Amino acid sequence: MAKIKATGIILAGGQSSRMRKNKAFLPVGNLPIIERVLKELQEVCQELIIITNTPEEYQHLGVPVAVDLIPRKGPLSGVHAGLVFSKYYYNLVVACDMPFIHPKLATFLLTQTPGFDAVIPRIQGQPQPLFAVYSKACIKPIERRLHSEKRRTTDLYQEIKVLWVEEEVIRLIVDPEIVFCNVNTPQEWDRVNTRIKNE
Repeated sequence: MAKIKATGIILAGGQSSRMRKNKAFLPVGNLPIIERVLKELQEVCQELIIITNTPEEYQHLGVPVAVDLIPRKGPLSGVHAGLVFSKYYYNLVVACDMPFIHPKLATFLLTQTPGFDAVIPRIQGQPQPLFAVYSKACIKPIERRLHSEKRRTTDLYQEIKVLWVEEEVIRLIVDPEIVFCNVNTPQEWDRVNTRIKNE
């Protein structure tokens, strides 16, 4: 499959208070989560970037690493930095704690971009901003959000043209319960590894 002219941006926040360690490097099966994410995105995107405020932890992965330009403002800081540093107009943003992202869904989201600033899945009515596509047209609106008190992704959506990809569409491609699963607690990590063993 030919790669898409797009950048895969992996948001890697660092130490997790609930996990007491860096979630990106938790092993799932025989690979750390972030290496699973990179492996899937490499099939789809022509460029990859990791956004983190602890770049020294990620240098060994052989992928360009950048830091937040407007730090300590939450996930939108990472999205913003990724969009600024990326080579391509369209960018697939993924959190580093999602071990089951799927290239079929990544490809689908990236092919829905014409005419929109962002392509964002919605599961059970809830936006999924950290497995979504953002264009460089979002840079200025995100900067406005980061310099205001309204820094949630839901505040951003009022300023940009969003294509919502609803759950019933996603279910035709992948199982959303699996693909949008992330690891925030030791219990979730256990469940993810149990799923791998049972596959």
